Amino acid sequence: YASLVTTNAARHRLVAGKPKNLLEFGLRRAQGPDGGISASRYSYMGGFDATSNVAAGRLFGIPIRGTHSHAFVSSFLGLDEIIDKALSSSDGSNKCEDFVSLVENWLVKIQGASSLRGSFGETNQSELAAFTSYALAFPNSFLALVDTYDVMRSGVPNFCAVALALNDMGYKAVGIRLDSGDLAYLSIETRKFFCAIEKEFGVVGFGKTNITASNDLNEETIDALNKQGHEVDSFGIGTYLVTCYAQAALGCVFKLVEINKQPRIKLSEDVTKVSIPCKKRCYRLYGKEGYPLVDIMTGQDEPSPKRLVRGFCVVTLSSSQRELMLFHSMLRSC
Repeated sequence: YASLVTTNAARHRLVAGKPKNLLEFGLRRAQGPDGGISASRYSYMGGFDATSNVAAGRLFGIPIRGTHSHAFVSSFLGLDEIIDKALSSSDGSNKCEDFVSLVENWLVKIQGASSLRGSFGETNQSELAAFTSYALAFPNSFLALVDTYDVMRSGVPNFCAVALALNDMGYKAVGIRLDSGDLAYLSIETRKFFCAIEKEFGVVGFGKTNITASNDLNEETIDALNKQGHEVDSFGIGTYLVTCYAQAALGCVFKLVEINKQPRIKLSEDVTKVSIPCKKRCYRLYGKEGYPLVDIMTGQDEPSPKRLVRGFCVVTLSSSQRELMLFHSMLRSC
């Protein structure tokens, strides 16, 4: 399972590219709590940047990232449900006694902005209450899930109102998460909205606010998004990562080749299952341009291959076939 998940994580990293953040969101989909903990660890080893699994983060020192749920958003009815409305500034120098009013004021400003006029109307107030409550609890890590009702007509404007209020208090909102719909299109439209906010209100860097995408992502969907063009900064991947959906098992076995300095072999009518006896050394030969050409094995006590020295190699799947190879490349031990 360790090799399987780590390899799967590495494959997702290759498709996404180095600049993108990869977040492991698979706890709910994993095969039990032990599987969830293991998947978080091995995903991190395979190139992921963070996990939503708090327990794994604490156990293994993995950065923790995540958002609230849709249920959290829909559980609110309105802003009057928020009891404690005070928020201290990031440096502790002052305190806003009514952060809710600050958010409401910013929403009015956004609605009246000339560059945004007509792009949305009245936003969902229960969603605004959920975002405000979440920001009060986590002002340093405010990442909002914006697709509970309507991404562009409610979620993104509500997020911006809360983010701008946080900015007044010295905090920087992390960003938004898209979990449904046309992720490429919505990410592009969201980026345009963020850039319009930056230009309208002079908030430097707001146009580069993080956009995270989720919703059953895998290698194929990420590759399709890349080809289509998008503005996603981070991918949250769960089901297809931790369950290794594309390859449920790793076809790997161990065979005994030597014990107490005595070679051992496993014979079979299937030549691919015949083991190669003796303790060995493995080498990978590279060409002049730095690309790998071939892997070779030698016995533990046999001389190592040398550059520009001719030698015989036996093709392992056909013991009768011999090839004369010129080792003209640099050698690296596997």
